[in-house]
Amino acid sequence: MGELLHEIGSSLRQNKLRTALTGFAVSWGIFLLIALLGAGNGLMNSFLGNVQDFISQSVQVEGWRTSKPYAGYKEGRWIQLDQRDADYANSPRWQGIVENVTTTTSTKSTNLVLDGNTVNGWLTGVQPDYQDQAKLKMAAGRFINKADVDQKRKVIVISTSQAKELCPQDPESLIGKWVKAGELSFQLIGLYHTDERDFRRATPIPYSTYKGIYDSSDKIETLSFTLNGPTTLEEHKQFEEEFAGDIRRMHDVAPDDNMGIWIRNGYTANMEMTKAQSILRIALWILGLLTLISGIVGVSNIMLITVKERTHEFGILKAIGAKPRAIMTLIIADSVAITAFFGYIGMLLGMVACQVMDKTVGQEAVDIGFQKIQMLVNPTVGLDVALEATLLLIVAGTIAGAIPAWKAAKVKPIEALRAE
Repeated sequence: MGELLHEIGSSLRQNKLRTALTGFAVSWGIFLLIALLGAGNGLMNSFLGNVQDFISQSVQVEGWRTSKPYAGYKEGRWIQLDQRDADYANSPRWQGIVENVTTTTSTKSTNLVLDGNTVNGWLTGVQPDYQDQAKLKMAAGRFINKADVDQKRKVIVISTSQAKELCPQDPESLIGKWVKAGELSFQLIGLYHTDERDFRRATPIPYSTYKGIYDSSDKIETLSFTLNGPTTLEEHKQFEEEFAGDIRRMHDVAPDDNMGIWIRNGYTANMEMTKAQSILRIALWILGLLTLISGIVGVSNIMLITVKERTHEFGILKAIGAKPRAIMTLIIADSVAITAFFGYIGMLLGMVACQVMDKTVGQEAVDIGFQKIQMLVNPTVGLDVALEATLLLIVAGTIAGAIPAWKAAKVKPIEALRAE
């Protein structure tokens, strides 16, 4: 082993410039692979972080404008859901499949006023299950409960961003105070969490309270519920077609008009998002590996040149009894040494680059008008992934050196000794 290491070191020292250029190609390849994977992870984390709060594991149904004429009605008719749709969701037809049915009213823009401070909000009548389905995390106080709905209490929940505008010094001190919303006052019972990236201005009040004050009809803005049963994407798609089809018939909407009744299934949205993540990750790996291959090709070419230059030396070794296996081992060892050493350097630099991205670009938020989003969130690569990529590089380096090694082992001693 000592002699082999000495031979490797001697070979690399004799060709310093060539070794350095080859090593740079290898390091650059693994560096780009790690950096690309880190940036890809940052983009996916950013996407998930910005939309996850708006993707709930529930089904939402709303009425929209029809796109086709049907049953004597012209296209462009606005479909309004009502209590019949909620009763249908709770009917025996969907017993054991549709659960936690909840309804929300339309929204009403209003100004919330307290102690001279004003902030805009959207009053929305909701049921207690709205908190889970909308993924609202309480920062202080509580959410609307069944007693609030049954007793038609004049209570309200606002976001922490709204609370900071009403009371910048101590937003949580607002709990229990009466906030004026338009011409009426509501007691503030809770704050739901938001941050500077969150644009939500919904101000939930009990569903019955909203109906008693602003809308006495049985109209429904959104029908929401959770599913128990479907597990695959195909099963969810089938449920959507059946449920939406029945709602269309109830409102005289064409069976093939997908615009009249809008249905969003959080389960399928999550499935499709997971699929998109996998595609992006595969694409990044392919792009990084293609870059890595260019470095491996460089190693193979350098080994071929090395074999040609050392043909005379190999002839002497074989003339004094060296076996072809020993010659192959020497060439492959050179290749592995270059890829392992410079690959390790590239891996470290790639992980450093990920940390730099995290501390720079990862801390910046981009304003897209209604919301601020972070472009990269935790753009790093796990040590296990980095080691796997480096190990893959070493294996590739071994393969890259195999062809030149095989060529060197087949050189006949007489021909090798004649080589200049």
